Amino acid sequence: MAPLGPDTNGPPGIARKSSGIMRSAVFGLCPRCSARSLFNGLAQFAPRCRACSLDFSQFNVGDGPAAFLTLIVGALVVGLALWLEVALHPPFWVHVVLWVPLTCVAVVWGLRAGKAALLAAEYRRDAREAGVEDLRDT
Repeated sequence: MAPLGPDTNGPPGIARKSSGIMRSAVFGLCPRCSARSLFNGLAQFAPRCRACSLDFSQFNVGDGPAAFLTLIVGALVVGLALWLEVALHPPFWVHVVLWVPLTCVAVVWGLRAGKAALLAAEYRRDAREAGVEDLRDT
């Protein structure tokens, strides 16, 4: 995918790099400059990009990533746990040792990737709440 050229929503002199929504999601990249500055913690957005000063607080990803993540990770873990139980009949402690860490990692990584993907999609499509002035120029 070719670069999109100058960004009309950002400060002068900063060109938008087309890093892709999935690449931004997996690596936590700023949707404007592709710097690894999207997150402060495990799944908490930084207030703004350290490289290009894009204000991340203007984006509202809501609870969508958490809702989809609950359904997807829950279905996968339950399906795999049932398959393991039927196929091998392991003791209960094997299920605990296997599924608890896997679920924790999948939830944290999935929430991080889901939130980043929605923020990147909102930025790329210049989405904003209906009836609200464009705040991205500030």
